[in-house]
Amino acid sequence: MSGVLSRRLVAIDALRGLVMLLMLLDHVRETFFLHRQVGDPMDVTTTEPALFIGRTLAHLCAPVFVFLTGLSAALYWQKTSSLKKTAEFLFKRGLVLILLEITLVNFAWTFQFPPSVVYLQVIWAIGLSMVALSALIWLPAGVLLPLAVVIIAGHNLLDGIHAAPGSFWAIPWAILHDRGWIELGDAMRVRTSYPVLPWIGVISLGFLAGRFYRAEITTHQRQRLLAMTGVAALAAFVVLRLINGYGEKPWVSGENSVQTVMSFFNITKYPPSLMFLLLTLSLGLLLLALFERFQDKQLLVWIGLFGAAPMFFYLLHLYVLKALYLMAVAIWGLNHGEFFGFDTVWQVWLGTIALAAALVVPVRRFAAFKARRRDITWLKYF
Repeated sequence: MSGVLSRRLVAIDALRGLVMLLMLLDHVRETFFLHRQVGDPMDVTTTEPALFIGRTLAHLCAPVFVFLTGLSAALYWQKTSSLKKTAEFLFKRGLVLILLEITLVNFAWTFQFPPSVVYLQVIWAIGLSMVALSALIWLPAGVLLPLAVVIIAGHNLLDGIHAAPGSFWAIPWAILHDRGWIELGDAMRVRTSYPVLPWIGVISLGFLAGRFYRAEITTHQRQRLLAMTGVAALAAFVVLRLINGYGEKPWVSGENSVQTVMSFFNITKYPPSLMFLLLTLSLGLLLLALFERFQDKQLLVWIGLFGAAPMFFYLLHLYVLKALYLMAVAIWGLNHGEFFGFDTVWQVWLGTIALAAALVVPVRRFAAFKARRRDITWLKYF
């Protein structure tokens, strides 16, 4: 059983590693291409195709990572055979991630201490989703599945609901669904960049997908289930997007075919729309099936290194990017208004490749240390 499970984890680590690398691409863009801002969704009339493609690929990161977090919780449950231990692990790890978001992660973005602004982003959303899942895993699958589907498919019905500033519902609604600012006196503001409600649905689906990884499910059966589910979700995206009636801002015909295609795939991340989640999760499921089939390939093993120690890589790359940016400003100055930045999108890609090659060594060593020293409890959080 352990050998079979370790083979499954190679594919999971490879998919997690891939989305971490796509995240790196997006963060290099956010660090060295800030003079070319993109909205959410993007303006396809002013965003060049190369920039649109890079940003759209990065859309895979959050939903796939949150889904895999739920799946990993299910595998932990299978390993320990204890729902109580799984719930405790989810709750404690979720709190740790929330703490990391408001301290080390926020400082890496703002370089302010004490901070005047706290951005609650993806790590916070994952942490809060884990806390929520620690309670939801006690529900029968027959209840949790429809609940997750209703959250993901129905939360866009809530888009028009807004809480008045200062009202009782303002803070909880900003956390759950209505991305906005929370004023904490005159000294601090909090930005709920990642409203958490739809992510709770995603992490729940990931936990339920753990049923595909039970011992009685053969490798072929699992790959078929993953592929079929992925194809069904992708088909649902195409059909609903063509209907153009729900779950996303309407797409329109552009001045040319490229703009029309860009408009079709121009989806909203904050909070993630139904179309956003159908497209990204369907691709994630298809990649997971594909990676398990070819997980002995050296490329996937290399990519999986980044997924074996995801939090270590996340924190490391943020601080390395900040250091590189400050060094660039010190050497070359602000060459694009108030920013230092690359001139072209291909330089963003080249910088990402170079940085990934440089970071693979410390990430590999930390992952090996983490695997070797299972007696150090806190390492499992990284």
